[in-house]
Amino acid sequence: MQLIQTLEFRTSEFDKIRALDDEWRAATEGKRTLRRSIVCQDRNDKDRYIVLAFFDSPASASVNSDLPETANFAEQVNAMVDAPVEFHDLDVVDDRT
Repeated sequence: MQLIQTLEFRTSEFDKIRALDDEWRAATEGKRTLRRSIVCQDRNDKDRYIVLAFFDSPASASVNSDLPETANFAEQVNAMVDAPVEFHDLDVVDDRT
């Protein structure tokens, strides 16, 4: 079963987080299990962001989370957000794309 993970956070340092994401992607090339991600910015609150992260399964999401590069990325991001990142794991039960 596919999994979509949402990450919600507030930051005024989004450009720095995006640069860190680029570094993470380069460092995890060939071993990350993230299949796709979409980053959204709240129209009414420019410091609020929601990320949709797509995985083949809950197990593949765990593999991705267990990468040392992911832990390092998360630690650096946590230093740039206004509050802890809020995560939600969603099982895909219907996809009509």
